[in-house]
Amino acid sequence: MLLPAGWETVRMTDSVILDVWCELQCPDCHSALDDVRALRARYGDRLDIRLRHFPLEKHKHSFAAAQAAEEAAEQGQGWPYVEAVLARTAELGKAGESVLVEVARELGLDAEEFDTALIDGRHILIVDADQAEGKAIGVTGTPTYVIDGQRLDGGKSQEGLRERIEEIADRLLAAEA
Repeated sequence: MLLPAGWETVRMTDSVILDVWCELQCPDCHSALDDVRALRARYGDRLDIRLRHFPLEKHKHSFAAAQAAEEAAEQGQGWPYVEAVLARTAELGKAGESVLVEVARELGLDAEEFDTALIDGRHILIVDADQAEGKAIGVTGTPTYVIDGQRLDGGKSQEGLRERIEEIADRLLAAEA
């Protein structure tokens, strides 16, 4: 899977990959950001954290938010955009897609291009592919993590997940050394 440069922390062939299946209107995904930040701080470029989209039907604007996140990645601001949108999940639920363009504008991104991307659907295939892959591997809710082929579901509780991810990452990195 190729990812736009805005998603990658650092692409290295010997880094461990952590896929984070996320939905940008999900309050649990917002809560999980602290764990993602802690993992980034601990591992740096040794852990390649990749956002994967899994919009849920119960959240009306989640599919558009996933497309907008892809546009942000194309403009080089994938993670900052994701974090900014997740900080406003309640507002996104109430105000809708205008929040997505507003966040882009606040981050200094090309808001007009965001609006166009949401209209022309240029990122739909990426979002659809992520969602299909997620379903194929058993993702049913968000956030869900996949590391070393192991799926860790965080939709019900985040408790202990970061520690489990760290155990797996430490084992994989030690094996590479």
